[in-house]
Amino acid sequence: MYKFQEPFCRPEITSGIHTELICIIVLDILVSVSSFLANGLVLFALHKECSIYPPTKLLLYSLSTTDLLTGMVTLPMIITQLISILEDRIALCHYTVLLSYLFSFILSSVSLFTLTAISVDRLLAILLGLRYRSVVNMKRAYALVIVLWLVAIVATMMYFWDPRITSWYGSIGLFVCLTSSSVAYTKIFLKLRRHQTQVLSEIPQQRRTQAAQMNVTRFKRAVNGAVWLQLSLIACYLPFGIADRVMTHGKRSSLTYVTREFALTLVYFNSSLNPILYCWKMKEIRGAVKDTLRRIFHVSIPGNNTTEHLALKNNPPILTSPGLN
Repeated sequence: MYKFQEPFCRPEITSGIHTELICIIVLDILVSVSSFLANGLVLFALHKECSIYPPTKLLLYSLSTTDLLTGMVTLPMIITQLISILEDRIALCHYTVLLSYLFSFILSSVSLFTLTAISVDRLLAILLGLRYRSVVNMKRAYALVIVLWLVAIVATMMYFWDPRITSWYGSIGLFVCLTSSSVAYTKIFLKLRRHQTQVLSEIPQQRRTQAAQMNVTRFKRAVNGAVWLQLSLIACYLPFGIADRVMTHGKRSSLTYVTREFALTLVYFNSSLNPILYCWKMKEIRGAVKDTLRRIFHVSIPGNNTTEHLALKNNPPILTSPGLN
């Protein structure tokens, strides 16, 4: 067994906290079910939605798939681990800790990579303008997604050769991704501000069309939605990063263990939170989800945007492709 597993299965640390562990198990079950159902619904809605630019849709597919697998695979392993602690099955605890660690590392890496790719995709959309479609195509998007998954899997499996490699990969990857996303969004907002200033100064009031204003507004919503996804990931992962450091390098106790497990539940809650952000910040996905729910339950859901979707599809924006809304 690997050294990192020992603190999470030691009876002297996990004894006396059975009530807390049961609460965590209940929360994990709720998060697992909600993550599976919500991301399954989003994936189905994405499949039905035709107005989202295909490479952008592929990135959303990748992100939703990692969240779906978190609910289907990782969380059941975490739940099994906690139950094994309650039943004093130490051997099972060791195996589930290892497997959940590996799957969590892979899925978290792909999520972070994909969010970074989305930020770069939005930057390319505003920088390239009409050339965006020729540069960002499905062939390159598929290659990118495959590379992201392969890098995450290979780097995680390096743990069996030398755990330090996986640890350094995680630290460096986190720094590079967050830095890249920050730079991309900063450039986007500066470009949008310059563009808006130029439009207001050069175009007379009587020639400002509603379509021109809608193009800028749609792109702002697209970027805003992507930023919210990024911020939610940081907010959900930061408490766990702190708690895990304390548990790994500081004083190990029942309190630090329970704190870490609650923080880990918050990490997995991000998988349930992302679909909510899709529907809140991205009109096309929100409309597709409403249509899907209406077909499933045979009810009329107010706020259907079918007419708007058709109008947007026939009048794509100038600044960006029909992507995130």
